[in-house]
Amino acid sequence: MKTRCRRALLALPLLAAITLPALANPAREAAINHFAAAAKAENPGFSGFSAARGEALYRTRFSGGEAETPACTACHTDNPASGGRTRAGKDIAPMAVSKSPDRYTDMAKIEKWFGRNCKSVLGRECTATEKGDFITFMSGK
Repeated sequence: MKTRCRRALLALPLLAAITLPALANPAREAAINHFAAAAKAENPGFSGFSAARGEALYRTRFSGGEAETPACTACHTDNPASGGRTRAGKDIAPMAVSKSPDRYTDMAKIEKWFGRNCKSVLGRECTATEKGDFITFMSGK
């Protein structure tokens, strides 16, 4: 019994590293929970966020927004772990949580940037599901 317990204790750090998502930040978890509640209100059939949908949102070229920003990648590059540049030439920190751990932890900033960027890229507000999907995708990067 002692050997089994000792092995289990030794395996905990590895298991935690494998299973603990980048969402481990309490403020980011609160943001995800906020968007999950809003998504459920928008669509009672909501069943959770999807990193695959978040990636599609990040990479898709849209025609409803501004011509200079047809996709998130227009400013943020194809690689979320790389920095980007605004149309005005200002540097943008990487979108990936692994490179910018404080991303998606301040609700005021989250709403500010989704508000601006969704209108610029999509030509409309993002839904709560889109916001949660996007953060889920970036949390895994």
